[in-house]
Amino acid sequence: MRHFLTLLDLSPEELNWLIQRAIELKQLHKRGEVYEPLKNRVLGMVFEKSSTRTRVSFEAGMAQLGGHAIFLSPRDTQLGRGEPVEDSARVLSRMLDVVMIRTFDHEMIETFAAYSQVPVINALTDDFHPCQLLADMQTFAEHRGSIQGKTVAWIGDGNNMCHSYINAARQFDFHLNIAAPEGFDPAQFLLDENKDRVTLMRDPKEAVAGAHLVTTDVWASMGQEEEQEERARKFRDFQVSREMLDLAAEDVIFMHCLPAHRGEEISEDLLDDPRSVVWDEAENRLHAQKALLEFLLCQED
Repeated sequence: MRHFLTLLDLSPEELNWLIQRAIELKQLHKRGEVYEPLKNRVLGMVFEKSSTRTRVSFEAGMAQLGGHAIFLSPRDTQLGRGEPVEDSARVLSRMLDVVMIRTFDHEMIETFAAYSQVPVINALTDDFHPCQLLADMQTFAEHRGSIQGKTVAWIGDGNNMCHSYINAARQFDFHLNIAAPEGFDPAQFLLDENKDRVTLMRDPKEAVAGAHLVTTDVWASMGQEEEQEERARKFRDFQVSREMLDLAAEDVIFMHCLPAHRGEEISEDLLDDPRSVVWDEAENRLHAQKALLEFLLCQED
């Protein structure tokens, strides 16, 4: 049994296999071919944070693979009434084949996995968002081939997405430039562990120079809404625009995990730029997660 709590739970070879498998499953789906390796398998989806792409992609993915998904919110379960995570994990994992959790505290999902009898997938915590990185790496591979040896620029908050990009730099072997305002750096232990392939900067223009992929996220994530005005002031020079992309490599592509706030972390017109691949990136959540579910549940095959 394997869990997927961060990108480090899989080897670089396994991750690259997953990306290629996601591309294959996407092509299979586009051809209209029925492929149902997860028939009679059930995914439990535990949501403590709201979602659009995560819920739809996992639910649709299980349906396309012949399985079923159950949506569980804190309002509908004993988790929301104070049942210990350990007890919920013991019970749910006796009834389900795989569990996906989207929550705040990363420690919660680690505890759940420790007591679970089935694979657990991190669908976002405050510290990491590895499923999004699978989709991002698939998207880059589809548009530009291997990301190995390339330069990626992360612009903005050193948040869970930034943390997962640091892990991706390690696992997929690329260099990551991070441009963040002072006080919004990613976790120091991640910078220390990956100092050979991660460079922290204060100037976003310097970070994007020569980059093959430029990516960003909202300035205030879920749970940080009260900081919105203060963050807007501190991040105002970190907006990604068409002019900023002009400083990158000639074949640069732009990604954003969405939802995007036009006029804040990106210019109003950036998503319409031909260098933007955000819609492919969003769709690939579906196919990358299908590959992940297949990997976790069909390892013997």
